[in-house]
Amino acid sequence: MNTFGRIFRIHIFGESHGAGIGVCIDGCPAGIKIAEDDFVSDLARRRSGALGTTPRSESDEPKILSGIARGMATGSPIVVVFENQNIRSSDYADVSISPRPGHADYTSSRKYNGFNDLSGGGHFSGRITLGLVVAGVIAKKIIDPIKVEASVAEVGGLKDINAAVSAALAEQDSVGGIIEGRVSGCPIGLGEPFFDSVESMISHLLFSIPGVKAVEFGSGFAAARMRGSEHNDAIITAFGDTATNNAGGINGGISNGNEITFRLAVKPPSSIARPQQSYNFELCSVEEMRITGRHDACIALRIPVIAEAAAAIALADLNLIQLAGSIG
Repeated sequence: MNTFGRIFRIHIFGESHGAGIGVCIDGCPAGIKIAEDDFVSDLARRRSGALGTTPRSESDEPKILSGIARGMATGSPIVVVFENQNIRSSDYADVSISPRPGHADYTSSRKYNGFNDLSGGGHFSGRITLGLVVAGVIAKKIIDPIKVEASVAEVGGLKDINAAVSAALAEQDSVGGIIEGRVSGCPIGLGEPFFDSVESMISHLLFSIPGVKAVEFGSGFAAARMRGSEHNDAIITAFGDTATNNAGGINGGISNGNEITFRLAVKPPSSIARPQQSYNFELCSVEEMRITGRHDACIALRIPVIAEAAAAIALADLNLIQLAGSIG
């Protein structure tokens, strides 16, 4: 579904080459200061323009339709929309005949009996993450003084990001990357085991970001190669501080007061300039195909701010759930 959250609920809508993209946010406490300018910084971090990102240029100017009056959240649903301006749907005229490898062209056409919008990936496009970024800006206000930060750790296995991207571009190819996230100032006690644990909630949203293929917390996959004596984090203060942080700030699905750390793997974008093979439904055979249009060579470069938003949204919901449970 397109809805996430129990108290802080978000609903995203729109298509990459449709009229626009948007998000409806319900459950935001009244009285929080929100203005259109608040979204500028994070939206700019998501925008294309750097080496390896799509040449498609959109202004991404947010328009608040409801839920905010006199610069304050009213307590009613907040709706924010963005107009799509720089669209070229003709670039995708043939994807229904020859689905692009790695994309949702084939699976979505089967699921929706061909009624889905394939232009630019439609509702499966990374452009839909505009709504996540907007909701993340508001979520960050709700969870303050908790801070969420994410950055690109490596691209294509290299720390030299420009070198990795340049090499992929030179070969008409694409490249993936690793994003690292950190949450500081999180109090002890957030998380609702089993199914709404901190890891479950954050990873649910992280996996909703197009291109994310793996998520780990703390020592993550490396924990499988460790012994308990190595992995256990010794508690060294009455406040729960630990000597190490293999747990990534979470025990039993509940935040333990230490820094929450996570990493996510982002796959190489599927749209590449070099020829590929795909089944042609008109010719009923496998044929060479070339993907046209404007695409990122490394979508990981634009993921950090979206990952921050995902973590903040999950923590905002958990925070409001915790407050609701403590009332009375």
